[in-house]
Amino acid sequence: MVFRRRDRRPVGQIVKEFFLPRGGWKRAATYVWHRRRRLPDPPHRIARGIFAGVFISFTPLFGFHYIGAALIAWGLRGNILAALLATFFGNPLTTPLIAVSSVELGYWMLGNEGHLSPHDIFAAMSQAAMDLWRNVLAVFTAEAMQWDGLGAFYHTIFLPYLVGGIGPGILASLACYFVSVPLVEAFQKLRSKKRREQIEKAVARRRRLADKLRTEAKTEPEGDG
Repeated sequence: MVFRRRDRRPVGQIVKEFFLPRGGWKRAATYVWHRRRRLPDPPHRIARGIFAGVFISFTPLFGFHYIGAALIAWGLRGNILAALLATFFGNPLTTPLIAVSSVELGYWMLGNEGHLSPHDIFAAMSQAAMDLWRNVLAVFTAEAMQWDGLGAFYHTIFLPYLVGGIGPGILASLACYFVSVPLVEAFQKLRSKKRREQIEKAVARRRRLADKLRTEAKTEPEGDG
């Protein structure tokens, strides 16, 4: 393929760069923001997409955030690409805070007792992913499926996370929506202004060049008749 990397990165490097990008998280965030503001859509549609991406980041649907963000953006008639980019809101720096606060709030709303640390939550998620994968493999082998661990995970982590993340997710999404509309509008106006200025400068240069050529043509001495 034309665009395939010549040097294949090892899996360890891919995982490392996911948590620690080469240019740092500041550079990655700056890239995402600049990519968003260049989206070819009205500000309110881009903001709806951002709403969808931020909201899905507060759910425990890891591995399905892109799909969920795209579906929500489609339902809201928002910009789907903006929604996909906005899922960056849930990154390794913010996800632990989102997870703990959502699970704690979910425990309170569901009347559950106890407290879980970020390590407990993500260890349970890792174990649930392994159990789910074993059950998938069990379809093709003689091994029996095991649902006890996944059932416990659903009641202790997944359901509280899902319920507790709805409120904070809506608040954060609305905040990002109302902040994004004027910012995107301002950036688009500034970009349009710069484009107009560039076009005007290009037209002015062509006119000066044309005037110069006409002047030179008039001042050239006529040949002998």
